[in-house]
Order: sequence, then structure tokens, then C-alpha cells
Amino acid sequence: MTQTTYAGLAGRVVLITGGSSGIGAAFVRAFAGQGARVAFLDIDEAAGSALVAEVAAASGTTPLFVPCDLLDIDALRAAMARVHGALGDAAILVNNAANDQRQVLADVTPSEFDWMIGVNLKHVFFAAQAVVPQMQARGGGSIINMSSIAWMRGAPALPVYAAAKAAIVGFTNSLARSVGADRIRVNAIAPGMVITERQRRLWYPDERTIAEIRRTRQAVPDAVTPEDIANLALFLASDESQRITSQCFRVDGGLA
Repeated sequence: MTQTTYAGLAGRVVLITGGSSGIGAAFVRAFAGQGARVAFLDIDEAAGSALVAEVAAASGTTPLFVPCDLLDIDALRAAMARVHGALGDAAILVNNAANDQRQVLADVTPSEFDWMIGVNLKHVFFAAQAVVPQMQARGGGSIINMSSIAWMRGAPALPVYAAAKAAIVGFTNSLARSVGADRIRVNAIAPGMVITERQRRLWYPDERTIAEIRRTRQAVPDAVTPEDIANLALFLASDESQRITSQCFRVDGGLA
């Protein structure tokens, strides 16, 4: 499938959290392919460095990778300041980093709860807080927050994850109202069953199970891919979506 070209994205600064693998890596590839100046943050230094080399070879554009533990808000702020110093004001922020660790309600400890909220929600808030002044200075921007269908469907093995992903939609709506007058748009994307390498290794090792879910529970029985999510992010980041804000878009093949 030919990717749509959004001419306005060329040269714009895009900041992506959790960009070393999975859907995050698809974001890095997609925005670099549009000629954007891409920076991404991730704790996985080996995967991040490998992705930089891959994208540079494929697109001729070298992303800026800044290793960062997003649970450390001071480190997050320092990493974002480094990106700002190197590339200038961010036009687009994609809050992607997350962890869908399965949990049993009765077994969740306060420290595990805090960790899950930190890795799935807290950095989203503070990354947006840090980037809004940059977008105000440049006259607008687009913030894209990653939610999930987990909270919509009430996934029983994901109690804290679902709570965090629901909170992201609430934050998206609040922030959109707060910064809309500055022409900063804020939207969320809720992916369905996207089988990344991590998902396959941890939760979905059986291809027959994957195929059965797609056949019986999705309206469209084809795989929902990281590239499908990235394609929507490109549109939401582009000028073509300049009147769209405070929305949460499902990309799940019509999963029931």
C-alpha cells in the first residue's frame, strides 16, 4: 500500500516516546519517511541505536535517539530539553510509551500499581506539560496520546493498564480544551489487537489463536498492524486534520 504524503510534515520536529520497537518504531519510520525531523526517547539503548541506523539507511534522514527512563520525570524533562536544544520547537508529540503487563486484581501491590501508572500515564502528562510551551511559541501543534481498547472492553487481566488508558482519554479531552486557543490539537488513538514482536513473545505465541480472534471478533478479519496506527498518527499530525481535536480514534478492525 502506498503511504500518503503530507507535505506539511517535512521539516517539522516530531518527538516520540517509547520509539525503539513495536508501534513506536513504526511511528519513527513513518514520520522520518515524511521528511520530518524525528527524535525519540526509549530506555532500550540497543534497539534505539539499531533503529536509528535502519531509518537513516532507508530514508536518508537520521532520527535523534535519546536514551531515557520515562519513569524518571527529571530525566524525561532533561531528554526533552536536549531534543529542543538540538532540533528546536516540537510541532508534534506522540505519547506512545506503555506497558500492558497482565495482572491479577487481588495480587496487585501499591508499588506495582504506582509502577503501572508511571509507565502508562504519568510520563504522558509531563511530556505534554513540557512540550506545550514549545507549541505555543511556534503557533500550534499536535499532541497524539496512545490509549487502548482495553478500557473500553473491560479487559479483566489489565486492571491498572485499563485504568491508565482510560485516564489518558480524560486527559486528552481536558488538555484539548486548555490549549485549543493556541491552535494545539490533542487527540488519542486506541489500537486493537496489534501483534508486535513483544505481544507475540509474551501473550500471543499461537498463530491459530490470533487468526481465530481476527476471524470471529473483528468486523474486518485482517491484521491490525503498527503501520495502520502510524498512518492515523500521520494524519492527526498533519494540517489536513487541523479542525480535529479532543477525539479518541479506535483502530481495531471493528473488534467486538
